[in-house]
Amino acid sequence: SFAITSLLLLTASYTKPEIQDFDLTNVIYQEEDKKIIEEAITSLWENREAETSTLMQKSGEFFQGTPYVAHTLESGEEQLVINVREMDCTTYAEYCLALAGTIQSAHPSFGQFATELQKIRYRDGVIEGYPSRLHYFCDWIHNNEQKGLIKDMSKEIANTPLSKPISFMSNHPDSYRKLKDNPPLVEVIARQEKEISEREMYYVPESRLAEVESKLQEGDIVGITTGVKGIAISHVGILVKRSGRMHLLHASSAAEKVVVSETTLETYLVKSKSATGIMVARPL
Repeated sequence: SFAITSLLLLTASYTKPEIQDFDLTNVIYQEEDKKIIEEAITSLWENREAETSTLMQKSGEFFQGTPYVAHTLESGEEQLVINVREMDCTTYAEYCLALAGTIQSAHPSFGQFATELQKIRYRDGVIEGYPSRLHYFCDWIHNNEQKGLIKDMSKEIANTPLSKPISFMSNHPDSYRKLKDNPPLVEVIARQEKEISEREMYYVPESRLAEVESKLQEGDIVGITTGVKGIAISHVGILVKRSGRMHLLHASSAAEKVVVSETTLETYLVKSKSATGIMVARPL
């Protein structure tokens, strides 16, 4: 009976996760997206007991090579869009965090991935039109900390305030398909921007990165802060170590795909004309 018990335990440890059916009626996706996520679940299943940061890194590496494409979420009516065939820097981070949450869940499946993604992408996890999506990444960090999904580590790491009035979207409505010729919607966004601008924000200045780099962890999500007026964060990535230094695993518009930066994070920031530092969101 010991042999049978051992065999059962061994079989259980190698069992693939059960793929359950969820109601995906209001989710925009293709069968290929479902296939990719189910492959990811199977591939990462052995890491299900790992820390979320480790799963974040593993998820990020799973998507390496995926083509960079902007504006993949702009459907007609605001609905949850899952497109893991192509991604930008923000959707990449969201898909990785959603995949990590799915692996840790009781019933890992494509439906669970959709549930996790909606919780991450939308204010308080509720879809109520275009303004309910967390468009500004500094707001994304704030709201996902409130939801207990990440912890904003920026103050703890560097204790440097970031005073930045947020106004880019309402000042450039023509750059956004949903805001163009829609003044009432611009007003809603402007009210959100005012609320974001009134919050205390902190960041790690690029000049202090070398000094505090030991406080960063692989799997941390970083928002690259910018000198551009009206916006706090202009790019997003996941931290990974290469030869003892932090690098950026990200959906890169320059490389046109998900890659690990050739240079260290510090050099990447210094070389960027607009980057001023980072905000750090640690997956919980």
